[in-house]
Amino acid sequence: MIYDFGLKKYDLYSRTFVMGILNITPDSFSDGGKYFDSRLDLDKVTGDAIQMENDGADFIDIGGESTRPGSENISIDEELERVIWSFQY
Repeated sequence: MIYDFGLKKYDLYSRTFVMGILNITPDSFSDGGKYFDSRLDLDKVTGDAIQMENDGADFIDIGGESTRPGSENISIDEELERVIWSFQY
């Protein structure tokens, strides 16, 4: 199975790929909102993304909505703003 992302192609049968996870929600269950003080800290987000890449991550999943039990749903626009804003930084 080959995934084609334009500039990159990944043959999923060729090897095991590594995915890094960045949960950029203020109430993340896995890191307690590590990237938020009063607002999203893009320096921390990009620093950790770069470290994941340096450590060998092939993909980075940026989570923009919390899925912890009891979390509140957010609008699609808010989730996209979080993810796209951090991605474009």
